[in-house]
Amino acid sequence: MLLEFSVNNFLSFRHKVTLSMIATSIKEHIETNIFSTERYDLLKGAVIYGANASGKSNFIKAMSTMRRLVLQSFDQSSADDLDITPFLLNTETEGEPSSFEAIFLIDGIRYRYGFEVDNIRIRAEWLFEAIKSTEKALFLREEDGIEIMKGFPEGKNLEERTRDNALFLAVADQFNGKISQKIMKWFSNFISISGLSHEGYKGVTFGMLENKKTSNTLLNFYKKLDLGFEEINTVKKQFDPKELPNEMPEALLKQLITDLEGAYKIDIKTVHKKYNAENKEIGSVEFDMRGQESSGTNKLFNISGPIFDVLNDGGLLVVDELDASLHPLLTLAVTKLFNSSEFNRNNAQLIFATHDTNLLYYGNYRRDQIYFVEKDEYGASDIYSLVEYKEEGKTIRKDRSFEKDYIEGRYGAIPFIGNLSNIVTEWQEK
Repeated sequence: MLLEFSVNNFLSFRHKVTLSMIATSIKEHIETNIFSTERYDLLKGAVIYGANASGKSNFIKAMSTMRRLVLQSFDQSSADDLDITPFLLNTETEGEPSSFEAIFLIDGIRYRYGFEVDNIRIRAEWLFEAIKSTEKALFLREEDGIEIMKGFPEGKNLEERTRDNALFLAVADQFNGKISQKIMKWFSNFISISGLSHEGYKGVTFGMLENKKTSNTLLNFYKKLDLGFEEINTVKKQFDPKELPNEMPEALLKQLITDLEGAYKIDIKTVHKKYNAENKEIGSVEFDMRGQESSGTNKLFNISGPIFDVLNDGGLLVVDELDASLHPLLTLAVTKLFNSSEFNRNNAQLIFATHDTNLLYYGNYRRDQIYFVEKDEYGASDIYSLVEYKEEGKTIRKDRSFEKDYIEGRYGAIPFIGNLSNIVTEWQEK
């Protein structure tokens, strides 16, 4: 369960910014949008708004970058770059490391884990534990070495086994450290997906449809959304080289045949009712999902696997451009899954970036769940929640029209569009 995520000096974020999933004391949607632990009341989701190029996607990328570094750190070689870009629009930050930190709960214990990293090496790393209210360090890593505390015996004698570009946590996990394994599992239940490039998630959905324990949940969800088909048929076929185009270059053809040997192809078919001239049902017809269904249906199908995977495991799902290619009602349906006692029984959390302002009205989000990202005049992004926003020194009331106010620019984080008639006139005069 995520409590907070912070990033500093990464892409468009020059200074440290934080998104918190700890519920504030406001009294909105308490029964649906919040779940309680022994120590905290936590939010089931957060939605991020902002103009194009404001930094929304960069914030999502910061979260996915931390996940990538944690889960892939041990598998890299000593020569691999870490693909880190600091804030480049200022001489003070362009040569400094980027910083990532997450605070989360595992089995009722609060952990604070983070690191500073540049493109070549880990510059600092830390792990703190709070069994009750007092926080204590488990290990501290600086450029001159790693200090291991009494509460982290699994880290002993692993200092010399840790490469400059590898995380110490990942090394301890490889040697079966109990705390390290718990934290790595938490990160593995933290899923980050793109709402634009979603084809790669189809395999997850296919796997859930093949599983009798999860297939009915997915099929019931599709039926509730009225996507136009009655059921889905899935077929797993072994790769056949004859299906490759004959006009491909011979060298490429041979390489693909070699690479795909033993691979499988997944065919997804939707089943639609068929009618006669009198509109009486006479049977059914199969459509190819990829070729004959809409881009929105394809996207919803592809991402539904990761969505329900996180819902089942009680993990964290982070999505960029969730609303791309989706009707607003479909986007709303996805977001409401996480506020549903029927589908979200394990307190999964959803953080996503969107331009769909309908959710500010119909989504029933609390003010502490609504975040805005905005750039200043120097190109640096900031993120702030609606509950933090002050207008004439006062907080925004819960009965305000959040969507209307946002479109009117009251909360910032919207594009500044000048007089379009002047632009049209100038273009016509050319």
